[in-house]
Amino acid sequence: MRPGTGQPGREAPGEPGPNLRQRWPLLLLGLALVTHGLVHPTAAPQSRALGPGAPGGSSRSSLRSRWGRFLLQHGSWTGPRCWPREFQSRHNSLRHVFGSGTQLTVLGQPKATPSVTLFPPSSEELQANKATLVCLMSDFYPGILTVTWKADGTPITQGMEMTMPSKQSNNKYAASSYLSLTPEQWRSRRSYSCQVTHEGSTVEKTVTHAQCS
Repeated sequence: MRPGTGQPGREAPGEPGPNLRQRWPLLLLGLALVTHGLVHPTAAPQSRALGPGAPGGSSRSSLRSRWGRFLLQHGSWTGPRCWPREFQSRHNSLRHVFGSGTQLTVLGQPKATPSVTLFPPSSEELQANKATLVCLMSDFYPGILTVTWKADGTPITQGMEMTMPSKQSNNKYAASSYLSLTPEQWRSRRSYSCQVTHEGSTVEKTVTHAQCS
């Protein structure tokens, strides 16, 4: 009420209301914290393209375990006749992502095509009623590529996993892709292929069940 008028009081123009006046201390405190770097304003999360070393999901640890099994030194293992007799891993690009996924790769060294090795299921795995094909890619640069699995020349859309590229000691990259099958699926097709596309070039490796029997 205005004094002596009997009418409801009205605040003067530009004068902060009671609610705003009560909030002033909190607003000043928040401003001080942001100014001194004690808290940081948060922004909506943005999607990021996965690159070398980025998290690959819940299956990452199992893929690392499989990857370690196939980084083999010469003479340290035995396998089917169609397995390569040796595979030794030899481990700088800057990557930027703009907007909703446009990617720029700044090359720090010459491009290098991946060396691709395809492993069929081992006899021990088949006896355990499993069949995993392993496609290893090494010595490629920059560290970005895609992998397509095929059965008798037809692309496969299920049962595939892939690790994120990791840097080798020679500043090139290595990665691996896995195709999980049943023994029946493995034996029912004439061939399985791993097709790797890197910087516009394609490398394809094929293995057949007959080679390994």
